[in-house]
Amino acid sequence: MGREVRMVPKDWEHPKDEKGIYIPLFGGSFSKRVKDYDEEKEMWEKGFMRSYKKDDDMWIPKEDRNYPFEEWSGSRPQEQDYMPDWPEEERTHFQMYENVTEGTPISPPMESPEALVQWLAENGVNAGAFRTATYEQWLRMISRGYAPTLVGIKGAGLISGVEGI
Repeated sequence: MGREVRMVPKDWEHPKDEKGIYIPLFGGSFSKRVKDYDEEKEMWEKGFMRSYKKDDDMWIPKEDRNYPFEEWSGSRPQEQDYMPDWPEEERTHFQMYENVTEGTPISPPMESPEALVQWLAENGVNAGAFRTATYEQWLRMISRGYAPTLVGIKGAGLISGVEGI
């Protein structure tokens, strides 16, 4: 959780509520998330659960978990909680999001990573830990795609993830 770059259409305007405050939206594909949820629920009802261990098979017996899938995984994803599933060719611009919540923009959509970095650095945008970052730090972060909110560095203490990567 921290900062992430999302690809958006040129004219994307993130939705706001009636008070003008951004409505947090999860990144990623809603259609993929709901497909995964439905598959996991079906397997749960057959007595299996997804394994997240590298060396396990994908599905393992759920053993003593005799309660509804929704209690384990939460409610089924809702489309209004996710960024739109735009076609790839429409995702032409770079936009920085904070993803400590589901995700709200902290920059406008920009034509290139360099333009986004310039805007973030010039505007002193919060990189996490209530600190900004330099042009070079933002550029490194953008080439990676995301950064955690905070990192601990021996001798420096807690710093923003953007600074620390």
